Amino acid sequence: MHKVVVLGTGPSGLTAAIYLARANMNPLVIEGDQPGGQLTLTTEVENFPGFPDGIMGPELMENMRKQAERFGATFERGWVTEVDLSKRPFTLKVEGKGEIQTQALIISTGASAKMLEIPNERENIGRGVSTCATCDGFFFRGKKIIVVGGGDSAMEEANFLTKFASEVRLVHRREELRASKIMQDRARENPKVTWSLNNTPIEVVAGENGVTGLKVKNNETGQEEVLETDGIFIAIGHRPNTAFLGGQIETDEIGYIKVKPGTSETNVEGVFACGDVQDNKYRQAITAAGSGCMAALDCERYLEGSAVHDWSQTLNK
Repeated sequence: MHKVVVLGTGPSGLTAAIYLARANMNPLVIEGDQPGGQLTLTTEVENFPGFPDGIMGPELMENMRKQAERFGATFERGWVTEVDLSKRPFTLKVEGKGEIQTQALIISTGASAKMLEIPNERENIGRGVSTCATCDGFFFRGKKIIVVGGGDSAMEEANFLTKFASEVRLVHRREELRASKIMQDRARENPKVTWSLNNTPIEVVAGENGVTGLKVKNNETGQEEVLETDGIFIAIGHRPNTAFLGGQIETDEIGYIKVKPGTSETNVEGVFACGDVQDNKYRQAITAAGSGCMAALDCERYLEGSAVHDWSQTLNK
């Protein structure tokens, strides 16, 4: 039996683990198939406070993990396939490890960026392929960039990237865009934005030093061509990692966990959510870490309140 289990080891989960461990809560942290979260797929992180010269994403996550371990957090590698949140203690089924029971649960399983799933895409993440303009745009100052997508996120990222790039080309597989009119108008009015609509990306082209182009197929003519670029930003949305919850936690229509405003509390007492799994707006390492702190403090207060309640019940028997 555990006091608290933390699911996920991105900035939110590790921050929660640090706070919980320092409060002598002895958290068990379960790592999924991507320990460290999305930051392990990036190179240099320059916008996390405290590192004036920047820090590599994997190194930042490893430092956070060591800090949590120093205070007593324990880690297990596994994949939670099913949960029972109908009663306390909560029960988690972990692939290859059986069942784990816990008095409280912090969900920080993040959100995965949707990928194009074309050749050479995943192999070049961090070598010119990115899913975060805010994180990586600075590294493409004065260079040509491609943004793939047709929604509001793609328009927003394209406009943002024009602060750095010499040219931003928007590639979308349809002639029509899904983005709202105001977001389309902003992109179309930006002189640095060019368009390749009705073109389907079919392959990332890369050399020894990273991305050099994106091969696309024109949907009308069937003609293929390589669009030269220094970077490709995939902006086709994110998928929150909440399927394993089986609908027991309230989410929005996309799957992001809903929390009570100003807290990390979910609709199930004793279950808290932090990081990108409940944040579809900011999705930054620093905001994730901040929400991890909130979840740990909310969880600590909840467990202390539960302990007082259980003790008073025992005295009254």
